[in-house]
Amino acid sequence: MSYAHLTSAELQSHVLNWQRDLGAVRRLASRTLEAYLGDLGLFLTFLSGHIGGEVGMTTLRELRAADIRAFLASRRNDDIGSRSLARELSAIKSFFFYLEREGILATEALAAIRTPKQPRSLPKALTVKEARDTIAATAEQEETPWIAARDMAVLSLLYGAGLRIAEALAITRADLDASALRVTGKGGKTRLVPLIAQVRQAIDTYLGLCPYTPGANEPLFRGAKGGVLSPRLIQLRLERLRGALGLPPTATPHALRHSFATHLLGRGGDLRSIQELLGHASLSTTQIYTAVDTDRMLDAYRNAHPRA
Repeated sequence: MSYAHLTSAELQSHVLNWQRDLGAVRRLASRTLEAYLGDLGLFLTFLSGHIGGEVGMTTLRELRAADIRAFLASRRNDDIGSRSLARELSAIKSFFFYLEREGILATEALAAIRTPKQPRSLPKALTVKEARDTIAATAEQEETPWIAARDMAVLSLLYGAGLRIAEALAITRADLDASALRVTGKGGKTRLVPLIAQVRQAIDTYLGLCPYTPGANEPLFRGAKGGVLSPRLIQLRLERLRGALGLPPTATPHALRHSFATHLLGRGGDLRSIQELLGHASLSTTQIYTAVDTDRMLDAYRNAHPRA
């Protein structure tokens, strides 16, 4: 511990036991474990300077919400972002939760501290041309016709129907037999999504070429050896397509779903309908696409208007 000289031997012992608990019981990855230890070290180092001496168990017992807020403020002054602050606070809370669980000490100081608000990142949508080229280029990359047709059908469902990758790979023949595609989304909720002709044609082409015949209630999309298709294979397909087409790293399978919603909104689709198509539980989740579309309009204005 680089901060050992700033803390009491008793506190150091508890930190080591907490470290073992994180690794053996919670099974945190080694990098996550290192990050947690480093974050707690930052806090204890700050406390030492804050109180002007060694940090011991008495210091932690007498901890006030104002002390934690002072730590967060000092980190803000170091230009630390909300995401990093949230992780640091999570590490501190984890250590105090461990101490309370073990009956060592309890404090109410952390209960009054809210996790810093995370900046809401906007979806990275492709342009209409990029989305179309991505799907069309699939056949050029794959020598095996049925696998090319399979990947094209999956990508068509992401962009043409706005599905999550897990939703697309879970589709069965029975889901296709409904008047509209039956999709099982998060929380087991089912929704009906209309299929445009191009998407339906892509699926039919795949089914006509696929050497395997899944049962009516088995996933349609199969791997090369007949097992259920792994989402990783579609992710790898997109990685290769990004290189071939010169697309940005943000061009992922989920970006095709974002593009579906953004392009619908840009063509006059209403938020409530888009919410139902995407399977969002809350309209506020769908409203993020209004910001995406506004950004696109502003970019077009700045690039095209003579007075911009």
